[in-house]
Parts: sequence; C-alpha cells; structure tokens
Amino acid sequence: MNIYCMRHGRTNYNDLGLCNDDPGRDVYLTETGIAQAQSAAHGLRNVAFERIFVSPLPRTRQTAEIVNRYHTVPIEVHDDLADIRSGFESQPVLDYFAAISHDPLRACVNGGESLLDHKLRVLRFIDWLKTQPDEAVLVVAHEETLRVFISYFEGGIADAQLRDIHIGNCEYRRYVLAR
Repeated sequence: MNIYCMRHGRTNYNDLGLCNDDPGRDVYLTETGIAQAQSAAHGLRNVAFERIFVSPLPRTRQTAEIVNRYHTVPIEVHDDLADIRSGFESQPVLDYFAAISHDPLRACVNGGESLLDHKLRVLRFIDWLKTQPDEAVLVVAHEETLRVFISYFEGGIADAQLRDIHIGNCEYRRYVLAR
C-alpha cells in the first residue's frame, strides 16, 4: 500500500502559537493554509487515492477537502490520528513544552497524554491500516502525529529525537506499507 502522509495547512492557532486538540474550537486554515493545501493538491493530483483519512480536528478535513477536489474519494475520520492531547487547549505551545520539560516523553499534564502514549495511539492506526485493502491512501494529520509515521517508516529515530523532526504545513511524504 502506498501511504501519502501530509500535515494540514497553516491555521489561525499556528499563527498564534496555541495548542489545540479540541475539535469544537474555532481552528481553521488561514489564507496561507488554503494556498498551501491548493499547492499540495496540485502536486498530488495524479495519485490514484482510494480513501483519505483525517483526524477529528477540522483543519485536517478542511485540508483534505481541498486535496480531494482532484480525487472525489471518501474522507474518513480516524480518532487515532488526532493531535497529541496536550492538556493545554488554547494555551501557548511554549507553556506546554515548559510543563513537560522535566520528562518530555512520559509527562502527562492537565489530563493530557504523554508523547509515548500518543505514539502508541498512532502506531495502532498504522497496524489497522495494514488490514485495509487500499492500494493508495492519503493521511492528513498533525506534525506530532506525522513524526510517528516518519519514525516508523524511516527508522533509526529514537523516541527522544521525535521532537527534532519538523514537518511544514502541507508537506507530504510517500511510504510503502507492507502487509
């Protein structure tokens, strides 16, 4: 199976440097984010996707809908693709990083999940994907989520190095998932 993994387009919360893992918040693509998604859509226009998977957060669906203009395939929400539950909803990302700095891999603050718990959730999605019949899919998710994909498919990345991986808005990568 060919898996194309893409980060969502730039959002108003990206501009403000805020955490978001609540799908009910008004987080949306900015004009820049829409343009990024349109550019990615153009680059992916000739891929024969069978399905697109998104997280429950609206910015991933908004990005996927722009890409899907070239494909008109089903867009499906999968909870395991959600961004890390930081416990810092609508608060500065830098405050979240400061709160987990004593143990970045295992710290859970304000009812959130740890980086390692998030990683296990994303790996569960990858295992589930192995059971699917599709030949080509697009996964639109979040930087934290895509770090796990990159680590899984590219290997050689220790958990402590996950945060060193940076994925630009609407950056995408292609991987082959063996079943």
